[in-house]
Amino acid sequence: MTAQPHDRSGVLSRYDERVEALSTELGDRVGGSYDEWVGDGAAVHESLRSIVDTVGVGGLLARRAAANRYIKDDGLTYTANGEQRSRPWQLDPLPVVMTDTKWVELERGLAQRAMLLDALLEDLYGDRRMISERVVPAAAVVGHDGFLPAADGIRLPGARQLVMTSVDLARDAAGNWTVIADRNQAPSGAGYAMADRRIIARTLPRLYRDTALARLRGFFDEMSDALLDAAPVTVDQPNIVLLSPGPESETAFDQAFLATLLGLPLVLAEDLTMRDGQVWRRTTHKPQKVDLLVRRVDAAWSDPLDLRGDSRLGVTGLTEAARRGTISVVNPLGSGVLENPGLVPFLPEAAKRLLGEELILPDARTWWMGDDGQRAEALDRLDELVVKPISRGEADPATYGWELSTEQLDELRTRIEAEPWKWTAQEQVAMSTAPVVASDGLEPRRLVLRTFGVGGNDGYRFLHGGLGRVSPDSMSWDVSNQRGGIAKDIWVLAPSEFEAAMTARGRHRDTLQLTAAEPESLSLAPRVADDLFWLGRYAERAESSARLVTVVDDLVADHWGRTGSPGFSAMREMLLTLGQVTGVPTPGVEEHPTEFLRRIVFDEETPGTIAYSVRRLARTAHAVRELLSPDTWLILSRLQTAIHRPEDDDEPLPGVLAQVLEGLVGLAGLSAENTVRDEVWAFTEFGRRLERALQQSTLLRVSIGAERSPVTDGQVTEAALRACDSVITFRRRLASGTGPASPVAGMLQLLLRDPINPRSMEFQVNRLSAITETVDDPDIRESVDNLAAHLKSIAPEALASRERNQLADYTSELATQLRRLSDLVSERYFVRPTPLHRVRTIHEIGVRQ
Repeated sequence: MTAQPHDRSGVLSRYDERVEALSTELGDRVGGSYDEWVGDGAAVHESLRSIVDTVGVGGLLARRAAANRYIKDDGLTYTANGEQRSRPWQLDPLPVVMTDTKWVELERGLAQRAMLLDALLEDLYGDRRMISERVVPAAAVVGHDGFLPAADGIRLPGARQLVMTSVDLARDAAGNWTVIADRNQAPSGAGYAMADRRIIARTLPRLYRDTALARLRGFFDEMSDALLDAAPVTVDQPNIVLLSPGPESETAFDQAFLATLLGLPLVLAEDLTMRDGQVWRRTTHKPQKVDLLVRRVDAAWSDPLDLRGDSRLGVTGLTEAARRGTISVVNPLGSGVLENPGLVPFLPEAAKRLLGEELILPDARTWWMGDDGQRAEALDRLDELVVKPISRGEADPATYGWELSTEQLDELRTRIEAEPWKWTAQEQVAMSTAPVVASDGLEPRRLVLRTFGVGGNDGYRFLHGGLGRVSPDSMSWDVSNQRGGIAKDIWVLAPSEFEAAMTARGRHRDTLQLTAAEPESLSLAPRVADDLFWLGRYAERAESSARLVTVVDDLVADHWGRTGSPGFSAMREMLLTLGQVTGVPTPGVEEHPTEFLRRIVFDEETPGTIAYSVRRLARTAHAVRELLSPDTWLILSRLQTAIHRPEDDDEPLPGVLAQVLEGLVGLAGLSAENTVRDEVWAFTEFGRRLERALQQSTLLRVSIGAERSPVTDGQVTEAALRACDSVITFRRRLASGTGPASPVAGMLQLLLRDPINPRSMEFQVNRLSAITETVDDPDIRESVDNLAAHLKSIAPEALASRERNQLADYTSELATQLRRLSDLVSERYFVRPTPLHRVRTIHEIGVRQ
């Protein structure tokens, strides 16, 4: 193949050669393939080609690195099944482009399909005419794990039963869109699509600015409208929540970001309770009735009473509440049956019966093995087809017949014939290719487009574009995030008249009168309040430890090896102090102080280390991400980058600690200057102030609570002041004669009783008192008052006497009262429900927990 005109870097010609080679290889099986690079949106693709030509491989890799950096800064994550921790989302920097005319054509087919599935869902849980008239085989329905007899007769109030719809599509060799799967259980990915757009807008700013694109934000307004349409008709201002499996779930980011875009509380099962046939949300004040629940938990796991008894993800009695109509569940319980590929062969006839129309969007040709004729035809071609169970919950993944040996094909035939109703076979769609930035340029990868729609009283509306995903390598047919798939931003071109039409069709609920929210309506669930409280504590714990390690590291650098000197004694005392303050064991600390300090900084597994506190800080932040400023993730990303280093990294500690402190101080500043003074701030601030007071009391007890030589005492005193960021004020006051003449007494005055020093105990207690003044709880207020009284019970001069036992007892009592206050707040606000335990039946033993 000849090089492209102006292809100075050679990247374009190499890509075209790879596309041609891949298409030739696939020709015999699927008739070649279609490439998005030369398809729709050619003008923008030419701009992309020009960028590629100009920047070459190095520029492409730089843009990929920039996208990855923005992903980390935004906290964009994904958790694959079986992984203990989330990983950064993978996104290619080059978008896929569609013209407005092609999109409108596709959208028409998507709207028809949504109407069909909506009607079919209503029929399967209603009259079941499609079954009685033999349009759809009963075995194909009841054999699918998404069909829930317990949901029979449940109906949403609005015009649509299928409120949220999602379709996975691929292009065939001719470039025509083909449906390969429906995703209507609890569709995921719309939040990722919006996040991808924000990343690419920063990665390719000029192209994004110069291209007329259909915007995405309006779709989420339409989603809000659709949810209001589905709410119980007896409620004018419905209370809506989004139910999540939890922060460790596969798409936790997507759930939290969607909740943020919609302005909804993100709840877990433990945040909800059933009372008098209604669902209520637990809060730090009184419970709040829930009118509509957006479900991101699979239906079977949503109710341990009527559905899966072993579930800890659902709300006991939710099915009955939905049946009574006291709550709307979106998507409805049982909607997962529409994901059944066994229904696909029967959809064309169902469309004629239910809509009186021919299907616009074709499905990949599919055989349901429960039909004798279809099974015989599919078994005859088994080595050409993709075979999979009708239920996604089955252990068997999709099997590609052409990859199996003769023996494996025979074994698969035997399994199918034993339980034919459980299996389908599907022709492999060619899948179009799209360019992905690789180490040596561009590679063609197979593309799947996931679209998102919402249905309200006036029909279905769709996100312009959707979530693109490409295979992890050129030869893979498995396009999924679980298998290492890479996301693609999907651009739909929007001439002004197209964008105007899209804007005009939105209702935006101008007539909806929103009233000022009562404080109780913004109350937090006990789980959330607990996480925020510990968010503040872990942040302060990490910061206090980082300051103390910085001081001790300086002492080690100055005095280690000078055995017998006052400086060495001060160094030893502060190393032991560091161990007691953090709780990290100190064996051999005098012989190997640097190793001890590096352990306190980098060891993620030992409680009390900086790395451990940062990891717990990040974990609690992810658990409440929908409540936190986007700037939080930029700070956390850089903080984690600073603290998580390879084992062979030998960067000096001062540089690492400076980066850690920069991040933690930024986090504190964000809370102080950018956070509304509501419960989110109050619980975080309470945790931060209580932790600072605890750290301070322990530091003073251990460092100053014992008698030493005057020189060593002076050096330890200065070290403690530096750790509390108060040494400059101390020196100024000592030089000016302000305050006690004794250095130790002056230090105690500054760190214990100074009401204007943000690092003093009195300052912390005053802040705790100010927060508790808004709490109608006499026990908590009394606990804070007792703490304040004890703080003022002894003058700093008396505590600074050479007999330091009194100081040790005094600070120990402060710590005891602080822990008592922490326990009291936990008992009042953070109590979580005890998990229900149920005796399992024999057939349930061994199911996935």
